[in-house]
Amino acid sequence: MAKYDYDVIIVGSGHNGLTSAGYLARAGLRVLVLERRGIVGGAVCTEEVIPGYKIDVGSSAHIMIHLTPVVRDLELEKHGLEYIDMDPYAFYPQPDGSGSISFYRDKERTFNSIASISPRDAEAYRKFLDYWGPINEAVFDVFLNPPSVMGLFGTMAKAQAKVRHITSTLETVRRLFTSYGQLITETFESEAMRAALTWLAAQSGPPPDEIGAGDFFGWHAMMHTSGAMHPKGGSGMLTQAMSRSFQSAGGTVVLNAPVKQILIKGNRVEGVETQDGMRYTAPIVISNAHIQTTMLGMVGENHISTDLAHKIRNIRVGNGFGMTVRCAAEELPDYTASPSGGRAHENHHGLQLLAPSMDHVRRAYADYSLGYPSKDPAVIAMTFSAIDPVVAPPGKHTVFLWAQYFPYTLANGMDWVNERERVADSILEVLYKYAPNMRGKIIDRYIQTPLDLENLHGLVRGNVMHVEMSLDQMFFYRPIAELADYRTPIKGLYMTGASMHPGGGVFAASGYNTARTVLGDLRPMNRLWRGLAGK
Repeated sequence: MAKYDYDVIIVGSGHNGLTSAGYLARAGLRVLVLERRGIVGGAVCTEEVIPGYKIDVGSSAHIMIHLTPVVRDLELEKHGLEYIDMDPYAFYPQPDGSGSISFYRDKERTFNSIASISPRDAEAYRKFLDYWGPINEAVFDVFLNPPSVMGLFGTMAKAQAKVRHITSTLETVRRLFTSYGQLITETFESEAMRAALTWLAAQSGPPPDEIGAGDFFGWHAMMHTSGAMHPKGGSGMLTQAMSRSFQSAGGTVVLNAPVKQILIKGNRVEGVETQDGMRYTAPIVISNAHIQTTMLGMVGENHISTDLAHKIRNIRVGNGFGMTVRCAAEELPDYTASPSGGRAHENHHGLQLLAPSMDHVRRAYADYSLGYPSKDPAVIAMTFSAIDPVVAPPGKHTVFLWAQYFPYTLANGMDWVNERERVADSILEVLYKYAPNMRGKIIDRYIQTPLDLENLHGLVRGNVMHVEMSLDQMFFYRPIAELADYRTPIKGLYMTGASMHPGGGVFAASGYNTARTVLGDLRPMNRLWRGLAGK
């Protein structure tokens, strides 16, 4: 009988990997997590890259994870996780300073805020929630299970039954398969609402005119249920709590242990080997790394069919996506559209949407599509020190700026080593247009270009969603049909993370689904498996 060091090895300590690890350890399995860096978290990580400031070096706002059972099941609050509500979760200042819109968890407050710009759009937003809320409650059931054709269409049929008093099945299909730019244009009349919702919808990647992306707009009806949250102390406090929960259940974490190869014998996983030559054995390996990094690199094309290797190589990763400028600052933005004197205000609680129009987002994407950094990018500002004083020294603040769109490979011989500072300046100029008080108030900054994101987090070509979130790479096509159920053709090898259904973002659904898939596969032959594992 074969003896293994562990029952399960997980490659990478991103939040999906730690989610799988937590569930499997609580099921009584001996689980090892190997992390390439010196800190857990992957792209959900907070570090003092600017001394004295807790800087998120990946994702910041946590939204969809609150619609899953993960925080409760893994008892993360017992392990130090404390969430702070970002309410209003989004704030849109008009570029001419004439007014603003705040999106609150409370629907009525949101309607009233919209009505200050356009009473007709306030009523349109009410109808938007009535229609898209039931649709996406149903879609969420699909997210919390491995994808299947029957599951998706069965769920959508149930969803349509809930909204048949609003519109027909044919109209629902049209809305799902059109672009979110089209839907937003036909739904709202004010440029403020069109711009705000376009910029929110663009956060998953597809541009406003991409066909089949309608629900990237519709999904935001769920924000009034989930809200947006910030972990006290920084985004990485989620994964720190996950790591503590996992270890309290008997799991093991090894840092500074980049995996060189996944060990395979006779089309069955045997374990992994790290870059320093250490070997750890297990009959099950779950990779939280990028699908191409895993299958073409750690596994190797000699262990998979030529056809599968071809399909994986041609998954649409894209040419980058966005970039960030993380700042330490003397004060908070004083938006001319809603003055606060540079002091903490509800404007600073959530995502501050700095995009003057829908066409502005389109133009930013047009620059990107030609291989150029967006000349005048759309920006989201996040000021967590306004709600969490732990992240900055007394009297100082953090101002994070996420901007789109920025190609990984630049045109005309440009490279990010030479362009990063200039482009960071252009992102800050957007902030200065809306909040002139910030000019001269930046103490220091930490820049992450698409190249930097690849180097730090292993995000291939700087895509924070791993692979593009287009309709033909979602649900039972993510990342390709043959791998969509988290299993691979190699026995005992599974995938999790943003490469897999339901995609990127601080969600944890992929890790949750992978753990359930593994446990389901073990259940029918539990005794035999435990014997092989040396238990």
